[in-house]
Amino acid sequence: MKIIGITGGVGAGKSEVLNFIAGRYDATVVEADQVGYLVMQPGKEAYEPVAELFGPSVVKEDQTLDREKIAQIVFEDRQLLEKLNAIVHPAVKRYIRRAIQMEQEAGTEIFVVEAALLIEDKYDEICDELWYIYADENVRMHRLMKNRGYSVEKIRGILANQLSEEEFESHCDFEIDNSGDFQDTVRQIEQRMRMYEIM
Repeated sequence: MKIIGITGGVGAGKSEVLNFIAGRYDATVVEADQVGYLVMQPGKEAYEPVAELFGPSVVKEDQTLDREKIAQIVFEDRQLLEKLNAIVHPAVKRYIRRAIQMEQEAGTEIFVVEAALLIEDKYDEICDELWYIYADENVRMHRLMKNRGYSVEKIRGILANQLSEEEFESHCDFEIDNSGDFQDTVRQIEQRMRMYEIM
């Protein structure tokens, strides 16, 4: 089984790439954000430690965690954000390791992990290779304004907190330029897959 880690800056079009790979190659795709949501559900690995960290104010009536409230709190408190990440990120990685094992046993050919912090959280330890989805900054800004309604200030703030293009490139094995027509992106993906003899 080929294990591919996919990362890139916000607005680079990672979701589009993931959807294509899942459909075209019947790949299993796991997104770290979604796993982060799962591990914070009642009874799951990160629930109790996160509830203890933030206190009863973030526990809703149905006993689920108020993720919006947590996001607001950590936005203003970097130390709390680091503590939250120290709980959630290892739990996410353990979940993904288990998923990889299950898919291997099931005979899956391609397993894709998408994570914004793929490099920082050292996913190279569990992936065969890392792909960097690149898009020109102006293209990304346009997409984020159009698709998510973000202001220029909000986008600049997000971009300032992400790895630089050079950092992504230095850690990843393969780069896809997703700045233009998606058919061009498809050609780049297909070319790489042919290297694995996956048609």
